[in-house]
Amino acid sequence: MKITENILIVDLEATCWENRPPRGQESEIIEIGVCIMNAKTGKISKNEGILIKPQHSKVSPFCTELTTLTQNMLDHEGIMLDDAFDILRAEYDSEELTWASYGNYDLNMLQNQARRFYTDYPMSDDHINVKTLFGEIHPTIRKSVGMNRALGELGMALEGTHHRGVDDAKNIAKILHWCLQKSL
Repeated sequence: MKITENILIVDLEATCWENRPPRGQESEIIEIGVCIMNAKTGKISKNEGILIKPQHSKVSPFCTELTTLTQNMLDHEGIMLDDAFDILRAEYDSEELTWASYGNYDLNMLQNQARRFYTDYPMSDDHINVKTLFGEIHPTIRKSVGMNRALGELGMALEGTHHRGVDDAKNIAKILHWCLQKSL
């Protein structure tokens, strides 16, 4: 695994429903939570949630309950996905930095959405699956566990609102920093 001096941490939120999506709708990215973490110190230098207007779905009440994001919020504050990808490239050096997410969902969703919306994939090929790495390194956990449980196992508190990308990116950074200290 290639480790750059700074690592881009990404956590996505997407439209979701309690059961199946309504006819004609599909899950799509509505927030890209990001932060930059120094691999040695764990210090976070940047952190934001980039809100995205969904094009093929609406935010359900279930999704709002889970994420706190509303359709109205995205309609007024959200930007188009390709503009969000441009921000990742320009402000977060996403094509050059090693990047990390908790599990492969974010990796797969970014690849799928780039194809779906005919836009260039904004990330480098160097990805760290923090969920898998944590399971491999933690002395008593030998399976995949959720981010909140991983924080608990490390005696760390979840900061901010769970299922908000802006906050979960920072929480993932704490887990990744612990993993890097143990493995390097």
